[in-house]
Amino acid sequence: MIKSFLMLGQSNMAGRGFIHEVSPIYNERIQMLRNGRWQMMTEPINYDRPVSGISLAASFADAWCRQNQEDTIGLIPCAEGGSTLDEWAVDQPLFRHAITEAKFAIQNSELTGILWHQGENDSLNGHYKVYYKKLLSIIGALRKELNAQELPLIIGGLGDFLGKKGFGKNCTEYDLVNQELQKFAFEQDNCYFVTAEGLTSNPDGIHIDAISQRKFGLRYFEAFSNKQHVLKPLSNENELLNLIHTRKHSKSEKMYMAILDLSLGNISYEEFESQLVEISQG
Repeated sequence: MIKSFLMLGQSNMAGRGFIHEVSPIYNERIQMLRNGRWQMMTEPINYDRPVSGISLAASFADAWCRQNQEDTIGLIPCAEGGSTLDEWAVDQPLFRHAITEAKFAIQNSELTGILWHQGENDSLNGHYKVYYKKLLSIIGALRKELNAQELPLIIGGLGDFLGKKGFGKNCTEYDLVNQELQKFAFEQDNCYFVTAEGLTSNPDGIHIDAISQRKFGLRYFEAFSNKQHVLKPLSNENELLNLIHTRKHSKSEKMYMAILDLSLGNISYEEFESQLVEISQG
């Protein structure tokens, strides 16, 4: 049975980390929902824009696989870049789409958790003052629709690089939104807060960069696994990242990677055939 996780929020959940800055993650036990089918995960997972890239979900899923050796994880991408909390209200298309995707996914998976990251677009003009109330309405309706009152909800904080430069310069109230996010997680049942402390951004000053997204995913999994808030960076983040990079791939994964390289024009057909021989002999 696939254990599925719903991805909700705006661009830093969808992922904007530059693909070329980190080693790719290929794992046949990590699936993503795309075009109504479970497929082996390939980044970008949440293709909401042509600029989609590395998100926290891949390293979260990889960490999950290390702890759950017999199961498969499925990612349900529903995040939308630039979306405000109002656009996630229960009568809005983003909420309805997420419900539809989740209900479709649980026809052949078990919904196991919700990953949420949103707030940059609400970090100005005093929106933090009503953030808690609006989020409570959204999450309450989400749990009711999916009959998921006890499902773990992991909420990530906003990066402390905001409010300084680029597109992030206008996010002057990010710390106040963070306080509301943390308060929400502390007060609501089955909800856990994850700090973005120490994470870094792309040059645009608003999007979490690729290596930090990998670290963020590990923190999300730590919160999910232990059912505890993660209020400080993990002391072993670099060691955990190294486990991702040094993992040996299965034959199926190697085949998938070879086909991907061929299809993208990275290798010739002759090179592809040579790789197939190596894979079959390995």
